[in-house]
Amino acid sequence: MKTQSAKFKAQNQNSKCKTDLKYRCYYFSIKIIKLLEKLPNEKIYWIISDQLLRSATSIGANIIEAQAGSSKRDFIKFFEIALKSANETKYWLGLLRDATKAKPTETDDLLKEADEISRILGASALTLKNKR
Repeated sequence: MKTQSAKFKAQNQNSKCKTDLKYRCYYFSIKIIKLLEKLPNEKIYWIISDQLLRSATSIGANIIEAQAGSSKRDFIKFFEIALKSANETKYWLGLLRDATKAKPTETDDLLKEADEISRILGASALTLKNKR
């Protein structure tokens, strides 16, 4: 059985992790925007850019929505949506890297960050559902 101090410490760590993830996703969105600003003004880039921008910025937005949720079920639902957006972001970044003139040096770090965020969200969703 956990002591009161241990429970508080665990809750504090959990709260800090959520805050860090929220800011991490915010800054990830900024990095995506800066990448997209560098892309050529050609039709192929418009489509990929639009989809990438939507999915990448959706991650953090859904985490914010989760925190404003009215129930644990709402919270979990928005975390799952954020996870789906993170996975979609990986797809668009990979496509941008492999099918266009975008430099892998510009996309690889973002792909790695999207993958890490995706793993955090997936683990969090499992924990929230008590499946871990």
